[in-house]
Amino acid sequence: MRLDRTQRGWAIVSLAIFSVSAMVYVFYALNAPQGPRGGSTIGLVFGSIGFAFMLFAAFLGARKRVPTWRIGRAQAWMRGHLWLGFLALPMILFHGRFHFGGTLTRVLMWLLIITVLSGVLGTALQHFVPRAMTSDVPLETIYDEIAHVRSLLREEADRAVESICGSLGFTKASIEEGQRAGGFTALRTMAASAVPLRTSAAVSAGASAAVAAAPEIILLSEEESAPLRRFYVQEIRPFLENPKQRGQRLGDAQKAASAFAGLRTLLTAAGHAALDDLSDICDEARQLRRQEQLHHWLHDWLLLHIPLSLALILLGAIHAVMALRY
Repeated sequence: MRLDRTQRGWAIVSLAIFSVSAMVYVFYALNAPQGPRGGSTIGLVFGSIGFAFMLFAAFLGARKRVPTWRIGRAQAWMRGHLWLGFLALPMILFHGRFHFGGTLTRVLMWLLIITVLSGVLGTALQHFVPRAMTSDVPLETIYDEIAHVRSLLREEADRAVESICGSLGFTKASIEEGQRAGGFTALRTMAASAVPLRTSAAVSAGASAAVAAAPEIILLSEEESAPLRRFYVQEIRPFLENPKQRGQRLGDAQKAASAFAGLRTLLTAAGHAALDDLSDICDEARQLRRQEQLHHWLHDWLLLHIPLSLALILLGAIHAVMALRY
């Protein structure tokens, strides 16, 4: 992984601080008559430095909540948060002479270790997730619009299958639902007719999809369309309504490709274009599901990291007051 200029600077400074601190601790541990102690001058210096690093790391959250603060660049704060937050662990270990001590000290040490590990996990995710998003979700859309895009995909699939199979009642239900919701979906559905849209691209760009001239609709006979009707009702539409449900063939790209290939052999050539549209729609639904998954990976670790960090600062302050007072 290549480090940028800011990160290289923080890495060099952190490595220098760690190296000097390690040498001081070794010299102190070997020459202290009673061995290293957290209450000694050097032990208190290590504890103060470690706690200061934790405070600096915690101030990143305050800076994010007050964007008008012009105290350094945001990128420099983030790099400092990562490197100094990680460096707080060896400083506190030097302070405690690598012993966890009593109950409060033991809780503090485990809190620190878990907080640092969760920070390392978050850093790894911040490098992995954007790359995975680029490779796995080429049709990435605005996260808050995913539910709306998913409903548009379902409506598009309804129109595609009913254009060759005849009415299945889905398009009518969508129109009635749109009328109850204020008429917007109904107007859009009627205007789009049987014309497919590429919904994610349109929504993510914030633009209206250009509607081409409606193609000639060729209805298959009931016998010819039976395999497609059955597959759509039993697998495609349930997948589009709830793509997160486990055990669905269409949730796996390879199984979906196999299923669509098998269905193609059961349909006449007139149904192949609609089948291709349905396959593309399912692929887009899988991408939306993957985007949601990656989004949760990128953000949900903070639900662990932030509360632990706040608890660590609070208990660290209590520990410092008690140690200095008693």
